[in-house]
Amino acid sequence: MSSPIGATHSLEQQQLVSKEVVQRATIKTRKAVPEDLPRLIEIAKHAVTAAHWSTAQYERIFLSERLALVMEEDGCVEGFIIGRGLAEEWEIENVAVTGPVRRRGLGSRLLGEFLHHVQSSGGREVFLEVRESNRAARALYEKWAFIEAGRRKSYYQDPSEDALVLKFYFPQAS
Repeated sequence: MSSPIGATHSLEQQQLVSKEVVQRATIKTRKAVPEDLPRLIEIAKHAVTAAHWSTAQYERIFLSERLALVMEEDGCVEGFIIGRGLAEEWEIENVAVTGPVRRRGLGSRLLGEFLHHVQSSGGREVFLEVRESNRAARALYEKWAFIEAGRRKSYYQDPSEDALVLKFYFPQAS
């Protein structure tokens, strides 16, 4: 029996509808291009936990050996991840996802794509720093098997806070 128009749907029905909308959305990951810079800066500005780089720092992404990936949903950049590698060791330097698409698995998908690129290029381990209070990010990294490898006292400012150094190891063939 269907509900009358305008009737309040249960939480379960709303979640099913939300899931269907996400499944219909076109989501893709690609390498960032210079034309993405204004959007990357905008996303970072609104993401409290992102590294707030200067415009010049973002421009240098394309002049160095960094890997910058963006996540698009229906043609609009909704998140990014930036890292750099030296031989087998990589570091995730900056990552942010827009508020409206958080908690939908897009950050996890973006991280997975980044790790795939790193492994394909011969990377064996990935480091990153994360605010100790950023529980959502820490949960994501733990889900991907990052482990705590250290702590940087008062690494972050405004407010001052320790950074947890997390490390990911790719499984090695025996």
